[in-house]
Amino acid sequence: MIYLLAVFVPPLGPLFNGQPFSAIFNVVLTVFCLILGLDFNLVLLAVTVHALIAVHMKREQRMYWEVVEAIRRHGVPPG
Repeated sequence: MIYLLAVFVPPLGPLFNGQPFSAIFNVVLTVFCLILGLDFNLVLLAVTVHALIAVHMKREQRMYWEVVEAIRRHGVPPG
């Protein structure tokens, strides 16, 4: 669901994912791309790609820390 939000409303994807600085950067990037990309709409794809990458990296980081915390709590799995 957060990925759909990042695709259709790029600044809100990182914001709702807990990344306020990425959301602010995405707003600045959106304004910059709208000013420069009025004739070339593929420039706006950069905004969407940034939002998707930011959301994906944060989710991967959360999963990593969940695994690390589980190993700390329960110990290393056998084998």
